[in-house]
Amino acid sequence: MLGGLAASSLPRGLWAAAQEEAKPALRMGVITDCHYAERDRSGTRFYRESLTKLPEAIDKFNSLGLDMAVELGDFIDEAPDAAGEIAHLKKVEEIYSRFKGDRHYVLGNHCAWTLSKEEFLDNCGMEKAHYSFDKGEFHFVVMDACYRQDGVAYGKKNARYDNTMIPPEQLEWLRGDLAKTTKRTIVLAHQRLDFSQSDGMNNWNVTVKNAPEVRKVLEESTRVLAVFQGHSHANDHREVGGIHYCVFRAMVEGSGEEQNGYSVANLFADGSIKIEGFRQQRAYEWKKT
Repeated sequence: MLGGLAASSLPRGLWAAAQEEAKPALRMGVITDCHYAERDRSGTRFYRESLTKLPEAIDKFNSLGLDMAVELGDFIDEAPDAAGEIAHLKKVEEIYSRFKGDRHYVLGNHCAWTLSKEEFLDNCGMEKAHYSFDKGEFHFVVMDACYRQDGVAYGKKNARYDNTMIPPEQLEWLRGDLAKTTKRTIVLAHQRLDFSQSDGMNNWNVTVKNAPEVRKVLEESTRVLAVFQGHSHANDHREVGGIHYCVFRAMVEGSGEEQNGYSVANLFADGSIKIEGFRQQRAYEWKKT
């Protein structure tokens, strides 16, 4: 059945067109917060186990023939020195690079902790900290909120996880970038953009401090369907100003393969989005109204 009609009740051409329309226009793998490091567990974070959880996600993405994949930040965690963190990065990047499609990266606060941003970029497949690109019928924007509120870029242990913002020049770049595209748009971020200070201190601690200004730019564009985020580690979803803000489950959380978490985002030509969740990742479906 399709839309309440049996296949035999539709002419062959219309049935084929309806089947094609029901398929996603683009399929994207999503992982976040691997926090891979050679260090002992801390609370619910099992840093070493991301090296055994990540291959499952990449194998799944390849078996499904996805168009692209993104990691939403905090790819690695702390080592005693920069050489140790680069070693972590090379190990986890070797696994991620097995994906047989386009790979994209978002800088997380732990990515630019002991390392500078340039050191992180130089040792993975990421060329820029913030950028945009088109893939099929969609436009994607990668944001970099790894800046302190005084505008200084993260790096070499100069910042806290809760002191984060999008600097004015990047906000202007975002406004101009969105004005140039006619495609439906997905924004990829690490730190959260969906809260304001009035939402309470716990939420404010994980939120980009000028998030309301960023959301205003996103809403004014009328092109943005969703913002995919990491940082908070737990499944979460809010709709603000007609845009879906989805936090994906951190891979580092919990011990054992059953505690893994990753997803496939199915993007449809009409603007609908379906998130397929694997292991501990929650599934979502947002219809375009």
